[in-house]
Amino acid sequence: MTKTINKDSLTKSDIKRVCNILRRDDGVGAKDYIEQFSWLLFLKVFEGVESQLKELGEAEGRKHVAIIDTEYQWSAWAKKDWKDKDELVHFINQKLFPYLKSLKGTREKDKIREIFQELQNKIYSPYNLLEVIEILDKIEKHHFQDTHLLSQVYEEILQAMGSEGGWSGEVYTPRPVVRLMVRIVDPKLGDTIFDPFVGSGGFLVESFKYLYEKSAKDVSTWKTLQNKTFFGQEKKPLPFLIGNMNMILHHILVPNLIRTNTLDEDVHNVPESNKKTVILTNPPFGGEEEKRIQENYPIKTSATEAMALQYIIRHLKNGGRCGVILPEGDVMFGGGAMARIREELLEKCNVHSIISLPQGAFTEMGAGVKTNLIFFDKTGSTKEIWYGEVGGKYTKKKNIQDENLEEVFEKWKKREVSDTSWISSIDDIRKRGYDLSPKNPTLSNVDELLSPSEIIIEIEKNQREIDGLLMSIKKIINT
Repeated sequence: MTKTINKDSLTKSDIKRVCNILRRDDGVGAKDYIEQFSWLLFLKVFEGVESQLKELGEAEGRKHVAIIDTEYQWSAWAKKDWKDKDELVHFINQKLFPYLKSLKGTREKDKIREIFQELQNKIYSPYNLLEVIEILDKIEKHHFQDTHLLSQVYEEILQAMGSEGGWSGEVYTPRPVVRLMVRIVDPKLGDTIFDPFVGSGGFLVESFKYLYEKSAKDVSTWKTLQNKTFFGQEKKPLPFLIGNMNMILHHILVPNLIRTNTLDEDVHNVPESNKKTVILTNPPFGGEEEKRIQENYPIKTSATEAMALQYIIRHLKNGGRCGVILPEGDVMFGGGAMARIREELLEKCNVHSIISLPQGAFTEMGAGVKTNLIFFDKTGSTKEIWYGEVGGKYTKKKNIQDENLEEVFEKWKKREVSDTSWISSIDDIRKRGYDLSPKNPTLSNVDELLSPSEIIIEIEKNQREIDGLLMSIKKIINT
């Protein structure tokens, strides 16, 4: 017998309860619950989205044609009194999913087909399904507070998944870091904002919030933000679903997200129509692509972050702005192809700022790699770079917060020179082989960091000195 639920509001504990119910189902694996949560939540919320689209159409004098047919809308099957509970699972597997995968003909229908193309229902128990449905039914179609709360809880779940190691590093970027990057790039109404490695959609969501707060709240502005502003691409099916879901929950009703391997595009001659005025992204680190894909790039390399940087340079419009996260590795200071890519970046773009994050900044999402935030625009070649360092120690229990980034943002605004911020000229950068890694000049009195081979030589030298000293002491003892 099911409990009666108070429909007044949806709580964080309700959403966490949904996750627990899904985790206990025999068909849902340890990392499947977020996927199953997402498709159920999508269909529940989409009823409200459809209502909003209908209202927008009527405000413009257009008749709204239903995107999802009545019998497949949430209310028709989720609220039905299923006498035989197993019939619910049969309906979802044999009717609902095949229908959703066959939708086509409009932008909205194509989006739903895209989302469900590689999805399947993995929930075996109809009783678990009914429990989840009962909780999600607390979301009212027009209840803004519910969707706001839901979006915040969804972000928390994504963060938790990241810390569990479920994202392979490239999907979840700590939101304080995203917000800092959005503030620095400063998108404007009329910009085309692009994340070619969209993951959970954080850069687009935060850009939407940033723009919406600064813009006039009229129908024309809303349409521009909905249809002509935000664009993204994602390779993997689960992040693609999550990115769409996250954007919808944050009121981007029909996200312009494409399911594709971004790096599989030949970038030798990118058409102007494919370029954007703003790119904000966190490309995949440390991966490799096959030789066929490497042929898409003028400077051949197998490293995904190096290919991503070439992709970004070529997809940014003249006058456009970019903020990208890069790991502290070969792409920042390596020789050969990596140095040629950095040289191209500095010649074709104005790299105006680099912010160095401490190693623990990404620990909350299961990645301990040290990273840098690179900001550039296509307004000419680089003359000088302002560097800033973010201090502090961060762990899974102590995550980086907005206030931890405020000092570096204030220094960036004034291009302030201090113990933790400095300016390097392009001449200095050229002299060190286009090395872009942060090298704080205030530490110049301290020995410079050695390369691994130099460290080994130093260790061997010190060991020889120690061995010699021990021999001398033994001789003294034995005499």
